[in-house]
Amino acid sequence: MDVLVNNLGVFGPAEALQISDAEWRRYFEVNVLAGVRLTRAYLPGMTDRGWGRIQYIASDSAIAVPAEMIHYGMSKTALLSVARGFAKEAAGSGVTVNSVIAGPTHTGGVRDFVYELVDRDLPWDEAQRAFMREHRPQSLLQRLIEPHEIANMVAYLSSPLASATTGAALRVDGGFVDSIVP
Repeated sequence: MDVLVNNLGVFGPAEALQISDAEWRRYFEVNVLAGVRLTRAYLPGMTDRGWGRIQYIASDSAIAVPAEMIHYGMSKTALLSVARGFAKEAAGSGVTVNSVIAGPTHTGGVRDFVYELVDRDLPWDEAQRAFMREHRPQSLLQRLIEPHEIANMVAYLSSPLASATTGAALRVDGGFVDSIVP
């Protein structure tokens, strides 16, 4: 079974008017083109074999672009288009291509990001609650999502059970995006 999960990404806060051209290019290069290159490398073999799964880990920032990370949001929005486009390329082949729209997720990098935006002296549980309250109040979950919760969707999309799910953007965002459709 061939499964490609494009999960590489960089993020970080920046003043919108201070983001240099080089930084815009870096976000696009890492967050978008790395996955595009891997897809171009693996999709032909998957289609030849008649089975495969390709996923792009996007973000709620693709839809609800945060003011402090528009460069990141731009790159994650691009992933939604890339996944849909490659799904069309793979149409009828037995290969599915989808996006996972992950909400605010508890990783080491996000932990550092949270502490950049809230009081560093707070214990983690309080810092996380303060971050969600002050910077992500629209989250219905009101906590960071644990990586295994995203992995559950990735496992489903990687399986034969997802044979009719392609070209989709599936949300594991804790209700962050205020929409009843993706």
